[in-house]
Amino acid sequence: HAWVLLYVFIYFPWFTYLEKHVTSNFNVIHTALDDKIPFIEFFIVPYMLWFGYVAWAVGYFYLKNKDEYFKLCAMLFTGMTVFLVISTIYPNGHYLRPAYFEHNNIFIQMVKWLYATDTPTNLFPSIHVYNSLGVHIAICNSKEFKDRPKLKLASFILMVSIILATMFLKQHSVFDVVTAFVMA
Repeated sequence: HAWVLLYVFIYFPWFTYLEKHVTSNFNVIHTALDDKIPFIEFFIVPYMLWFGYVAWAVGYFYLKNKDEYFKLCAMLFTGMTVFLVISTIYPNGHYLRPAYFEHNNIFIQMVKWLYATDTPTNLFPSIHVYNSLGVHIAICNSKEFKDRPKLKLASFILMVSIILATMFLKQHSVFDVVTAFVMA
């Protein structure tokens, strides 16, 4: 059942194309609430944990429960495809990132690396938020975790932390987050 993962050969080239070509001429995503949310560099930690969270869930269900693996992949890949189509038809981005940082620490260095590698474009809806919701939904609905309330709680805390990180790091607008929730 690993064949499903061949989706990466669709997703990554398409995403890379958008990242390289949608850089300045885009529709600005912004809400008034975005201006009230502070930049908090410590949220780089849960933001980066997202990669492991999603990979762990896909790997776990791949090994433990083929039906739940297919359901999770269907949810993740459907949302990722909708995101790609939206970003292709409606190029989008934001100007939320701070112009400068008031201090320097390991978290700021990590944020600078993130900003250098991930443009503030192609944001709507947020894949970080959508996939975090998808993983948490899969964990909560899984027979494998039926009697594991602590694991479900840990997943919930990580999911919420990742979602907040997208806004506290100024990677996403509140609009991107809300639309990811609606889509999930």
